[in-house]
Amino acid sequence: MEIVVEKKEMRKQTFPVTGLSCASCAASVESMLNAQESVVNAAVNFASSSVMVEYDYHSITPEKMKNVIQEIGYDLIIENTETGKNDSPDEIKANHFLILKKRTIWAAILAIPLILISMVFNEIPFANYIMWALATPILFIFGKQFFVNALKQAKHGKANMDTLVALSTSIAYLFSVFNTLFPKILTAKGLEAHVYYEAAGVIIVFIMLGKLLEERAKSSTNSALKKLIGLQPKTVTKINTNGSEVEIKVSEIVENDIILVKPGEKIPVDGEVTTGNSFVDESMISGEPIAVEKIAGEKVFAGTVNQKGSFQFKAEKVGGNTVLAQIIKMVEEAQGSKAPVQKLVDKVAGIFVPVVMAIALLSFVLWIVFGGENALTHAFLSLVAVLVIACPCALGLATPTAIMVGIGKGAENGILIKDAESLETAKKINAIILDKTGTITEGKPKVTDTIWDENLNDRSILKDILYSIESRSEHPLAEAVLGSFKSDKAHKIEINNFENIPGKGVFAEINDTKYFVGNKKLLSDNEIKIPDEISDKVNKLEEQAKTLIYFADNTKVKAVFALADKVKNSSILAIQKLQKLGIETYMLTGDNEKTAKAVAQKVGIKNYMANTLPSDKAEFAKKLQKENKVVAMVGDGINDSHALAQADVSIAMGKGSDIAMDVAKMTIISSDLSKISQAIELSRKTVQTVKQNLFWAFVYNLIGIPIAAGILYSFTGFLLNPMIAGAAMALSSVSVVTNSLRLKFIKI
Repeated sequence: MEIVVEKKEMRKQTFPVTGLSCASCAASVESMLNAQESVVNAAVNFASSSVMVEYDYHSITPEKMKNVIQEIGYDLIIENTETGKNDSPDEIKANHFLILKKRTIWAAILAIPLILISMVFNEIPFANYIMWALATPILFIFGKQFFVNALKQAKHGKANMDTLVALSTSIAYLFSVFNTLFPKILTAKGLEAHVYYEAAGVIIVFIMLGKLLEERAKSSTNSALKKLIGLQPKTVTKINTNGSEVEIKVSEIVENDIILVKPGEKIPVDGEVTTGNSFVDESMISGEPIAVEKIAGEKVFAGTVNQKGSFQFKAEKVGGNTVLAQIIKMVEEAQGSKAPVQKLVDKVAGIFVPVVMAIALLSFVLWIVFGGENALTHAFLSLVAVLVIACPCALGLATPTAIMVGIGKGAENGILIKDAESLETAKKINAIILDKTGTITEGKPKVTDTIWDENLNDRSILKDILYSIESRSEHPLAEAVLGSFKSDKAHKIEINNFENIPGKGVFAEINDTKYFVGNKKLLSDNEIKIPDEISDKVNKLEEQAKTLIYFADNTKVKAVFALADKVKNSSILAIQKLQKLGIETYMLTGDNEKTAKAVAQKVGIKNYMANTLPSDKAEFAKKLQKENKVVAMVGDGINDSHALAQADVSIAMGKGSDIAMDVAKMTIISSDLSKISQAIELSRKTVQTVKQNLFWAFVYNLIGIPIAAGILYSFTGFLLNPMIAGAAMALSSVSVVTNSLRLKFIKI
């Protein structure tokens, strides 16, 4: 008997999801996917409109999962690289947003005369018929998605916000049509045949506007990953065994291929230099601003940028094994994981819809049973009133209006905030991780100290010589030295002989005299002395962890230039503010121990780590999170992107990389660290406003729904007219928006 072993291939993949409008939507998608046999786990992230699925690829395909959730009114976006047709997430989302925008605009255009006729010109001839004509396209053309989605939910025994919107608007609409066509049925019983077209139309417009704002906020969720992927060149130059050059695609590179990298080109994969030398900008991996010299035997990494020289290297890690690919994967997983903080309104939404529907039905039944003479009329009115007054406009507007104003307020103060989650979490921050380069410091080495031999008589000539040599040098620090000459009028001199000495500096010959510019090793190799008066000053500069460049002739040192990445003027005060707020501050850097210690001491940070890799920063954030700390990460480089994605609140400095800004939930435009404490204060004020809005929205429903159901009728004879219910619904929305607008006038 042959035993068949079922082949399994487990995959973990993140897919964008369209159509999510509330927590119950996320729960529906999650439960439908988890119900599939070959899905191990599915977790929907409502904040990023994505779902991370762990599944057996041989038993279930993404296409099947797509079909499953399409049945309940949502869609899974799949990138199909195996066929000619690509299901591009960006194109689909852009088209979806454009369609929604057009529908919202047209619905709003029709809603304006609808409101005016209802409120001001209701006595004009055929007013009800005109309003009927205006409301019909708003509901069933521009707002048809609510009804389509509600029907799909109903087929599976589920309900969400679309269900409530569809029910309340359609009942108000149908009741209005009935009163338009047969007004005498109600008037004969002493009741006014009111119509509620404007309530139905305005509900649709408000909800569509909320969805439009939400889609806009989420539109750039995955752009960071695309920019990371864009760091890799599409084609490279391969050196064949016979020495000839051939251009191939990056995907065709295999291990041990010899690749030629020309000046200005990006390195395609990880490897080891075999011939040639150059300086490579590795800031996207290490975060450090100084380009690293590469000679034979040195390692190079995918995504880093070659500068002036050319070299060949042997490919060692290709495809998904490169350092850049690992960063892309880690950022994707961190972004796709389920958000730890969910909005209160989303939690309540899961039970709000069925509860409201149950109350509406219960009120209808109770009126039929105990309503007496006008039982049917009163039952129908209470049913409509409950559904109209309970329409989730106030709940739907409570969070986005406060967030809109809060985000606007932040932008006015140079703080860009991406979403409500980061605002909600920022006020809880009690630990903050700061990158050094470009965050605490300026991110660019500059000459901080210049020491000239005081016994020189020909300093101006020597300046011309140094200027001429550094103008020929390819070393990145040479630019910093040249920058220090801006205030001086140095002139270029003809150089007879020039040589680059890898790892040490440069040598030049001018008018039969040899000159050297480089590090201490260059001096010792050429037995060049450092005068005593210069030596004492040099020792002090070395203690401050500054990089030193020596300028000498063949006998002794003429001048020394100290370079450092300067601490920003605002950093010290900003860190003090954070510490006064009770926030623990940590500095993590890829730089060496000596430099890290010097910067940490200068700004007053006790906890710091040097020589850290991108993964180390993310692991440190995880460690703090395990200690129940709410962690903020502040950085400006691609190397910070994994840690930014891992942190509870991620903050990018505006003058850093676009990728860091895309991954981060907050961006400080001015790169001023003092803005972080302002962002925390803004978070507190905005969250306070959101809570106030939600409180009033819930109180409104807690009071309004029972009154609409007719609870006061037995005591006072009062039965809420659906027209008043519609006005109350609109008033609740106005109060929420007005409260949110107060944020414009707060000081942070």
